[in-house]
Amino acid sequence: MKYLFLVAAVLSETIGTAALQASNQFTKFWPSVTVIISYALAFYFLSITLKYIPVGIAYALWAGLGIIFITIVGLVVFGQKPDSAAIIGLTMIILGIVVIHLFSSTSSH
Repeated sequence: MKYLFLVAAVLSETIGTAALQASNQFTKFWPSVTVIISYALAFYFLSITLKYIPVGIAYALWAGLGIIFITIVGLVVFGQKPDSAAIIGLTMIILGIVVIHLFSSTSSH
């Protein structure tokens, strides 16, 4: 259950970041509203996550997964293709998340 709140935080943040791109520097009303609501929800769900997962681990997972998800959204929705260096970096982020989850005693699994 504790990871459900983290996933909700990551998804909310990903939606907010995608809307930020679509807002065209806050010149489009509905994408701008979506940014504000999504980020508010992201921080709310992250705050609930912090009841169960230490802040450093929760933030690392939130940031890492958010980077992965928004990269996928950027590719699919906005046609922003990552180069090979970006793919290597993203792979390292994924490996870091796996290491934290599988081997860290502070990840509360």
